[in-house]
Order: sequence, then C-alpha cells, then structure tokens
Amino acid sequence: MTILIIVACLIAFVLLISWGKIHPFLAFLIVSIVTGLVLGLPLSAVTHAVEVGIGDTLGKLVIVIALGAMLGKLVAESGAAQKISTTLMGVFGKKNIQWALMITGFVVGIPLFYNVGFVLLIPLIFSVVYQYKLPAVYTGLPMLAALSVTHGFLPPHPSPTALVAQFDADMGKTLLYGIIVAIPAILIAGPLFAKSLKNIKSVPLETFQPKLLPDDQLPGTFNSFLCSLLPVILLVSLIPLGWKTDESTAWLIMLVSLIIATFLIGLRNGRGMKKVMDFYADAVKDVSIILLIVAGAGALKQIFIDSGASKEIASAFLNLHIHPLLLGWTIAAIIRVCLGSATVAGLTTAGILAPMMEEMQNNPDIQVRPELMVLSIGAGSLMFSHVNDAGFWMFKEYFNLSIKDTLRSWSLMETTIAIVGLAGVTALHLFIH
Repeated sequence: MTILIIVACLIAFVLLISWGKIHPFLAFLIVSIVTGLVLGLPLSAVTHAVEVGIGDTLGKLVIVIALGAMLGKLVAESGAAQKISTTLMGVFGKKNIQWALMITGFVVGIPLFYNVGFVLLIPLIFSVVYQYKLPAVYTGLPMLAALSVTHGFLPPHPSPTALVAQFDADMGKTLLYGIIVAIPAILIAGPLFAKSLKNIKSVPLETFQPKLLPDDQLPGTFNSFLCSLLPVILLVSLIPLGWKTDESTAWLIMLVSLIIATFLIGLRNGRGMKKVMDFYADAVKDVSIILLIVAGAGALKQIFIDSGASKEIASAFLNLHIHPLLLGWTIAAIIRVCLGSATVAGLTTAGILAPMMEEMQNNPDIQVRPELMVLSIGAGSLMFSHVNDAGFWMFKEYFNLSIKDTLRSWSLMETTIAIVGLAGVTALHLFIH
C-alpha cells in the first residue's frame, strides 16, 4: 500500500508541474504535506518533517551553491571564459576546432551554471562558425555536450552537489569519478555524434551573433584557466591525503577559490570591488530559484524517512533484484522525460533512494559507492531532453532549427550522454567498492 501511495504522489507531483504549471518548489511542498498525511503522520509531524528536511538540506548546500554561482559569474563577466576559448582555438587550429570548443565547454562549464554557460558560450561558437564558414550544429554540439555533462555530473553544480549531500558521498571523489565518466560521454556525444549532423542546415539569427570583449579587456591566460579550475584542483588534491571532502570542506575550498579569483580576474583586471560585488549579487539572484527546488526535495525526502516509507520502499526494490545504479538511473530518466528538468529529476530520485542507502550497504550483493549513485542519477537526469525542457527550446531558437532537427541533434545528444554515463558508472563499479 505504501508503494502505491508513493507512486500516486509522484504522479501528482509530475502533473502539478507539467499540467498545472505550478513551480517545482510549491509542488514539492504540496506533495510532501499530502504524502505525509496519507502515510499516517499527524499534521504537526508533517510540518516538522518539512522544516527539518528544508533546514538540513539547505544548511549543507546553500554556501557551496552560492559561492559556486559567484565564481561562475565572475569567470563569465571578466572575460576569462572568452580568453580560455580563444587560447584553445589558437592551440588547436581550424582543423581541430571542435576539440578546442569541447575543452572550453568542459573547463568553463565546471564553475558556470548551465543556462549562464549556454548563453555565454553560444557567441563563441557562432564567432567560429562565421569566421571559418563551418556548419553551426556540427561545430557547436561538442561544446554544448561538455557543458551538459558538467551540469549533470560534477560539483559544484546544484544537482550533483545536492546529491552528494543526500547520499553522504565524498565530494572530491565524486568529482574525480565524474571526470572519468565525463570524458567518454563527451567524446561520444560530442565530436563522434556530431559527425552525423554535418548536413543539418542552421543559420543562427543575427540577434545571437557574437558580442565579444576586446582583447585588452581580457584577463591573462594563466589566471583564466587557474580561476576556472581551482575548485577542481583543490578538491581532487585532497583525495591522496585521505580527507573526506564533505560540504564543510567544499565550501571552504569554494571560498578560497572565490577570494583568489576576485583578486586575479576581478580587481587586477580593472574591475572595482563594487563592480565585482554586483556580479556576485546577480549570481545569487540567478541561483535562488534553484536553492528553493533543492529545499523542496529535502522536505519530501524527510517525509519518506519520518513516515517509515523509505524502509518499505527499500525492501520492495531490493526484492525486485534491480541493481541500485540501474534503478537510480531509470527513475531519474523517467522523471526527466516527464518533467524536462534535470535538476528536479535528480533531486526527486535522491529523495526516494537516499534513505535506502543504509539498507543497500548492509546487503553485500548490491553494495555501491555513494559517489557512483550520485553519478548514475546524474546521468539519468539528462535523458532525452525534448519539448518540455527549456534547454531544448534555447538550442532550437539560438541555432534557428526545426523541431525535427532539434530532436535529431540536441535530444539524441542528451540521450547519448545519459546512456554512456550509465555505462561508465557501471564500469567504474567493477573496480571501485
């Protein structure tokens, strides 16, 4: 009976967002309250669970996500991202321009939130397309594949960061494993898949033609790369020391990275302190809605825990003999296809499965590393972006494509990332226990 209640509430959640057009945060709150009451919790216990779930979730994540947003905004506004792109294009040349753009998307995509990165990098793609007279979709897809992978797999992006907290995973190891899984996913969904798209005709609208900063206003090459990659360098460097990089370590690292970047590509690059702080204020505004969605997912998870539903769900799924990695990927993929939002898909799946991890770890046949669960769900959350996803329409309009060609390029690219991501996580599981 509990399973049926959970399924009915999740269906209601999907309908509230897709059909009712209700914001995901409000939908999470409504479904959390109704689920708690139907599962037998008194109203006072339901409200307490919601408050505890929101508080515990945001308490761990708000600093990491906010600082990550600030760093990404500075990388974008300072011209560091543009500098990285032009440097790589100079190194790789016209023949390997896709590789230059792909690496740019990966490096810049680590600190940048997806929508900001998309809008920022599109002019760089179009500048190459216009300069070398190359097919736009064929040229630009590898960069966007890299950007999508960082969004779904790697902290400090909101969904992976939240999943790390939900599963009590090590953030540094998640980042390291995520990079290992990301490389084949980007290569296959990027340059390899793009070869089949050379014949797609795309004439980008004049509105989106490049508006780039002059070279004398860009930060130096070393500082641009350093500030973009510093959180990764610091997090990964702690792994050999045996430190578990939890949320506390992560936000300290993000703060150190932000302070260094403020000086190197902010103040030293001619931006006054007030201007830099304005960038940071805008960044927090950009991420505030995402924080609310993260909070709502925390509330639903706590309802599952306090009602005892999580243990019943765990027992039911364990009896199905489905491997946890496949289960997490499948649930996230289904929610993603239904709702369109990778972030909501990942967080909703975590709310269902995170309370089950203890049960899984006690069963030697299905033990998995929490870091791999984070990556499996992240991969599933990118599955088949279509007409209910804002990213689908951004790609379609910026590249001036038909819906058919958008499905053929963008949607299949996202699907390829999800499938290759699952394969990569499964392969890692064979070596990491």
